[in-house]
Amino acid sequence: MQLQAITYFNELVRSRSIRQAAETLGVSPTAISRQLENLEHYFGAPLVMRGARGIILTAAGEVLAARSRSMMRDLENARQVIDDLRGLKRGNVSIHINGAAINAILAPALAEFYKLYPAVSIEVTVSSAQEAINAVINGNTDMAVTMFSPSEQQIDVRFKLNIHHNVVMAFDHPLAQLNNIPLELIRKYPMAMPDRSFGIRRTFDQRQRNAGFEPIEAAFTTSSLELQKELACHRTAVVILPAMSVIREIRSGELVVRPFEQQFEITTDLQLGRAKTTAPSFAAAKLADFLEEFLPTQARFVHDNS
Repeated sequence: MQLQAITYFNELVRSRSIRQAAETLGVSPTAISRQLENLEHYFGAPLVMRGARGIILTAAGEVLAARSRSMMRDLENARQVIDDLRGLKRGNVSIHINGAAINAILAPALAEFYKLYPAVSIEVTVSSAQEAINAVINGNTDMAVTMFSPSEQQIDVRFKLNIHHNVVMAFDHPLAQLNNIPLELIRKYPMAMPDRSFGIRRTFDQRQRNAGFEPIEAAFTTSSLELQKELACHRTAVVILPAMSVIREIRSGELVVRPFEQQFEITTDLQLGRAKTTAPSFAAAKLADFLEEFLPTQARFVHDNS
């Protein structure tokens, strides 16, 4: 049995399509089918069933899929350890994150990390917090950086960083004249927020209910961080974001950040989680170490300058 066959099988499991797996790997569908047949011959059992919506794993296929992901990750970790012993300091690391706000927070950290380790490639996937946590547990990613994170006993939380979600607006917006923002006052202005599948929107709704208000509807519903910031810069809408996600606009003077009144503040933990049962690769360990030091420093800088 060759590693190539396992590589092809893992991509087939991910895409659930022979054609899509072939396109991703840059090979012909026949090559995928041939390696699948080799695996089925080796194990003496059918691994997939073909249906109208793509392939479906058999019971034997489910077993192999679970074990092969772990096996390939172990082999990759071994290769990276060997590279480290050779002084190459290379490898790859995958991260799942939830929400565009984390994307903005993480970008400067990844840029600085790349300067230190230019031979390490980084794959970032944006998903929900639950999907990110599941990806870590299933061995599909090295780590998850999440906010509003579900509790999960199989996750080793490397660090937590308390993050305040504040009111963000244009420098000349009427609310910018206040030191802190009353909940009843922000409701009078158009807002741009993600939909209610996002933790920040659900938390803001709950704050309003706790204060005796019916949650308002956002004037603009979007998960796009860039669109939210543009609407705020144009004085069209008020948004609720961590200050770290608008640091560039704070520095340029386009946006300002104001806290909620204390009883209505919105806080959560930005956390980095890894699987408890899997030893991190060289690249994953170095990146986790770097984030643990960089992100709190970044948070303190933004706090002192916002």
